[in-house]
Amino acid sequence: MARVYTCDFHIHTCLSPCGDLDMHPRALIAAVRSRGLDIIAVCDHNSMENAGYVMRAAIGTEVTVLPGMEITSAEEVHVVALLQDLDRAQRLQDLVYDHLSGLNDEDVFGVQAVVNECGEVEGLNPRLLIGATTLTLTSLVDAIHDLDGLAIASHIDRESFGILGQLGFIPPDVRFDALEISSSMGTKHARQRYPELADYPFVTSSDAHYLADIGRGIVRLSMDAPTIAEIAKALKSEDGRSMVEV
Repeated sequence: MARVYTCDFHIHTCLSPCGDLDMHPRALIAAVRSRGLDIIAVCDHNSMENAGYVMRAAIGTEVTVLPGMEITSAEEVHVVALLQDLDRAQRLQDLVYDHLSGLNDEDVFGVQAVVNECGEVEGLNPRLLIGATTLTLTSLVDAIHDLDGLAIASHIDRESFGILGQLGFIPPDVRFDALEISSSMGTKHARQRYPELADYPFVTSSDAHYLADIGRGIVRLSMDAPTIAEIAKALKSEDGRSMVEV
């Protein structure tokens, strides 16, 4: 039976170099519950190493955690990848790591902490997670779809790392499942600003790097279950599933 799920599909943890160290799994889930969210996606920069720990922190709650990543393409465009399970997320991470070079400089970019569900530091990721991969947009989106995932263009209304800011247009061969609008703009304003993108579903997400920002951007989906397959149908308004742009 269909119900309405409140979703935030773009949340960072302390693994992202620009993420606050308070964004560890246990604190993150506590904030998610306090804001009444039903589904979230953990989308750190070019890595999913904290996603499993956030999923563990949510055990015993009614929150569904989807593993994901915010991947930087060769064109320096940010793409949110949403996956159904950790196995698929791990396979995507392996691909990303194979196409990501450089080492992190903590003094410049910040700490990249892998933290478990108990708040214990498991290690520090040495890779340059803030960097760009050598994966083109087309190959990246295709790889996400090959893993039955969803590919969402991040914060298209922002100049920095948004596809319109970087390229000025959306290539017709890049098959995005949705376009993300920053919470400060909202989809209603975005529909007026980007009439040429009327055929795409718009979603708002928080892109939270701090606990206080979680849930500031949401999308509400009417669907039967909190799964990638159901989300895909809701974004397309298929089989009675639907979304409410906010």
